[in-house]
Amino acid sequence: MAITAGQVKELREMTGAGMMECKKALTETNGDMEASVEWLRKNGAMKAVKKASRIAAEGLCFVKSEDDKKAAVVEVNSETDFVAQNEKFRAYVDQVAAQALHTSAKDLDAFLAEPWEADNAKTVNDALVEMIAVISEKLSIRRFEQVEATEGFVSTYSHGGGRIGVIIEAKTDNATDEVKEAVRNVAMQVAAMSPKYISEEEISEEEREHEKEILLAQAIKENEELPEEKRKPQEILEKMLIGRLKKQFKEICLNDQIYVKAEDGKQTVQEYLNQVAKAAGTTLSVKKFVRYEVGEGIEKKQENFAEEVMAQAKG
Repeated sequence: MAITAGQVKELREMTGAGMMECKKALTETNGDMEASVEWLRKNGAMKAVKKASRIAAEGLCFVKSEDDKKAAVVEVNSETDFVAQNEKFRAYVDQVAAQALHTSAKDLDAFLAEPWEADNAKTVNDALVEMIAVISEKLSIRRFEQVEATEGFVSTYSHGGGRIGVIIEAKTDNATDEVKEAVRNVAMQVAAMSPKYISEEEISEEEREHEKEILLAQAIKENEELPEEKRKPQEILEKMLIGRLKKQFKEICLNDQIYVKAEDGKQTVQEYLNQVAKAAGTTLSVKKFVRYEVGEGIEKKQENFAEEVMAQAKG
């Protein structure tokens, strides 16, 4: 099938790969965008995703907690960062977070339909519509999550004035000040390093096999580009793959990440928690974490002002 310039442009913006590489990937996959991304990964042509240029949503992620036993985080989006700094908007998002802390809703639709805590005569959605009228900009409550501790306590952290919100549920039977400080430090770690899992045990077999396939394809391509006398046999490549896979999983698993405040630059998060727990005569582990970042996963609308002006000029 014929590959259009628009498809190539879209794939380039998604992956940062070169124009010819994107065209080849689309040709190889008959224009399938997801398959093209996979092709680029396997062939080592995909660069870092340009996230900053793709995130359209601004807004705030606010966190609320109660008695170290319960916490909630919300993301409320606005069109511009200017609005995100507006005190009326910030006060409104604070109310939404308070609502999320006490809600019994299990999904967003139920949350929007329930009575607004600040004024039971209206719903959460009614309050949102009113705030849109005040701000004169499109707003939306995108998501919320509530965490309740059953075997320890919750700790929260907010970064960048509401750009990132984190909740950690810690498991322990002795929540000393030192233990609480340690868990808050780990919440800062989650904000900074954005892990996907607590430990490697949480990674599904499907994801393991998928990443193994990607890394093996990369290794084979690198091997083929070497002079023939330096190429390694398939079984050696597969053994090398185990190390690469282990390293990659350590980067996305909280317990295995290097603790950002480690003085020796080697101590992992789990080792840090074990150290604090031993000093307090208890055990300490992360049972759950939630990390919200404003606009993550939302693609930015690409504006071409020259084209817009020309279109308007043509009527």
